[in-house]
Amino acid sequence: MTDIFDEIDEDLRRERLSRLWNRFGIYVILFVVAVIAGTAAYSGWRWWQQREAQATSVRFEAAVKLADEGKHQEAEAAFNALAKDAPAGYRALARFRAATELATRDKAAAVAAFDTLAADTGLTAAERDLARIRAAMILVDTGAVADVKQRVQALADGTSPLRHSARELIALSQYKAGDLKGANTTASLILEDQETPNGVRSRAELIRSLTAPAPAKAGEAAPAPASAPAPAAPSAKP
Repeated sequence: MTDIFDEIDEDLRRERLSRLWNRFGIYVILFVVAVIAGTAAYSGWRWWQQREAQATSVRFEAAVKLADEGKHQEAEAAFNALAKDAPAGYRALARFRAATELATRDKAAAVAAFDTLAADTGLTAAERDLARIRAAMILVDTGAVADVKQRVQALADGTSPLRHSARELIALSQYKAGDLKGANTTASLILEDQETPNGVRSRAELIRSLTAPAPAKAGEAAPAPASAPAPAAPSAKP
């Protein structure tokens, strides 16, 4: 009797499974097909991405080589081309490099290019701040103190890691403009910051020593600090 009931139960299970398959089998098949197709599509997309990244890397290295060889206009054109059609990470880097190459022949246009980068909300805050620093680096040699401060004063007053570079650029622009008192004050501010990197600290010490008031003789008022040759400004190249 037990074998008969087992056979009946088995037949009932088979019948239920048959009915379920007839009702839902097409959906199971479609689901499996969708999973296989999705996996294939993702794998293809990943392969395409890797191929594009490798091709972009080769193009970027070729542009860098042109820059290293002093072919700045050709390098600028190559970086601009990358900025138009390269993957997102390379596009931002190519725009910075194109502006750097532009600075070798047209500093005003390069400042405008870095200003455009600084205003681009599609970039990260760190990238926009770096663009401000790069514009100020050019303006140390070609602009007024106000032009430099316009780009980096907010950074100099804040807590960003770029504040050290911002303060140094302001001090250099003040020194080059003959504002020795202002340069001395800014250099002192740099030296008071315990987190100032050693390189920036050394240059700030030089600026402060060059702008320190000369000691007064007995019975005489302290004369204004004598002007001195300006220290070399940071290069616009990375």
